[in-house]
Amino acid sequence: MHILLIASAFNSLTQRVFGELGDRGHTVAVELALGDESLREAVRRHTPDLVIAPLLKSAIPRDIWSAHTCLVVHPGPVGDRGPSSLDWAVHEGAETWGVTVLRADAEMDAGDVWASVPCPMPPVAKSDLYRNEIGDAALEAVLLAVHRFALGTYTPRAQRAEEARVRPYFDQSLRRIDWQTTPTTAVLRRLRAADSQPGVLDELLGEEWYLHGGCPEDTLRGRPGQLLATRAGAICRATVDGAVWIPQLRPRRRPGGPATFKLPATLALGDRLPALPDIPAPVWLPEHRETWTDLRYHEDGPVGFLRFSFPGGAMSTDQCRRLLAAYRFACSRPTSVVVLGGPRDFFSNGIHLNVIEAADDPAEESWANINAIDDLVEAVLTTTDRLVVAALGGNAGAGGAMLALAADQVWCRHGVVLNPHYRLMGLYGSEYWTYTLPRRVGQAMAERLTQRALPVTAAAAHRLGLVDRVLRKAPGEYAAEVARLAAQLASMPRTQRYIAEKKAVREREDDVKPLGAYREEELSRMRRDFFDPASPYHALRRAFVRKEPPEDTPPHLRAAAARAIGGRPWTGPARSVGRPPVW
Repeated sequence: MHILLIASAFNSLTQRVFGELGDRGHTVAVELALGDESLREAVRRHTPDLVIAPLLKSAIPRDIWSAHTCLVVHPGPVGDRGPSSLDWAVHEGAETWGVTVLRADAEMDAGDVWASVPCPMPPVAKSDLYRNEIGDAALEAVLLAVHRFALGTYTPRAQRAEEARVRPYFDQSLRRIDWQTTPTTAVLRRLRAADSQPGVLDELLGEEWYLHGGCPEDTLRGRPGQLLATRAGAICRATVDGAVWIPQLRPRRRPGGPATFKLPATLALGDRLPALPDIPAPVWLPEHRETWTDLRYHEDGPVGFLRFSFPGGAMSTDQCRRLLAAYRFACSRPTSVVVLGGPRDFFSNGIHLNVIEAADDPAEESWANINAIDDLVEAVLTTTDRLVVAALGGNAGAGGAMLALAADQVWCRHGVVLNPHYRLMGLYGSEYWTYTLPRRVGQAMAERLTQRALPVTAAAAHRLGLVDRVLRKAPGEYAAEVARLAAQLASMPRTQRYIAEKKAVREREDDVKPLGAYREEELSRMRRDFFDPASPYHALRRAFVRKEPPEDTPPHLRAAAARAIGGRPWTGPARSVGRPPVW
């Protein structure tokens, strides 16, 4: 079928739906919902068999949904209605939730049901849920609805009046934290229900800030509302019965002022921050500790696990350097396999554009950041005394995707979306991509991936050779499966043979073209991107960081009305498969 996706943004779920439908042989077009007339023009131009809205913040015009079947993805169970479904679910501590695909109708979220899929709700942040449990349920519901539509015989179920539960927009009055009375569990629910957007509006040091993210602290205590400590850019704040860590802050926008954006909390506060103890967390933190850390190492026999989890997947200069130090520590341990990556959500999205935008000299900070992440990638590429596995529990893009490709093997959960390109930010790219990407997929496909700048699903990435193993596991089961497979890998006799060969292979490749030559060539291009004031990178970065709305659907999406990269006709349900190791 020819399917038109309309969305308020080409976000993670829209990308996943785009890629998964393309994988199954459909042609898929994408148009951003930038007004009723633009939607009407898009429908006239595409004449789709079916319209799907994975993310839509405005109503579809009546003349469109009355003439075409338009399916809307609602992140709530049947009967749930309103613009803040997931916020309410996290706020109320729901243990189970669901996603409903329904037909667009005159009343929002009240149309006939084409599919509904339940899902668990672990106590994690809203954005994490959206990209994982909710994303899995949404994709399953969309595929079921598309299948039913294609049959031509399915009759969607009308919603009953008694099922309806209409809830209002979850505004800041409901998110407010009274630090003198609100217990830690409630504080965490409020923070988690607003972690990415919109944040929790609060007063701190005499100014108004949006708080983003939250993690409990098990030992530090103080006067309710008091700032207690800092760690790796985060601040710890006392509650009435404990304390929480807040990784990011965003200043409230002043009337007539420019849009504000999230930053590591200590960087956002700057000189306002009082003298506080900085309490680093050891990278090998006891498992029972309940505290915030973005880096954590542990071992299980011959396998070392280096977990990292940075907000939004962005990695600043400081974060890259700390991760490199942790990686070097992991490589000093007596293990034969090192696994990189967090148990869920983002793997990495490369350099930290928000921190760069806030710098006194964004070009210099860009240069420092790209060199720091290059140092990290180089360390992974030159590790020859053990196997390195990049385990992607969540999405990866740009330099973060290239960081994964530096490993000997790349494993990912089936719901992962990869964006192995830089073009949309006006950058040539570094992180040794000119070596690692063609090594994996060949020069022609490397050029196609970087120039088309479209998302790639886990299944398509496996077919292309970008990843070696796809794990068809629920988010909560993924980490245990990675641990099992890593232990199995470490125990294989051929693993030791491969490790013995790595150094020789590295030396032979260096004789042909040293790794340093790839880096030098890439950075010569990146220097021009960073330091030329007329480079498109600066305007594109600013628009991305400040969330400036586009005036039209970007050209690369307009050109995407074709089968997704790596797509093929649908032949049956996906299975957990593993590409044999390169030896």
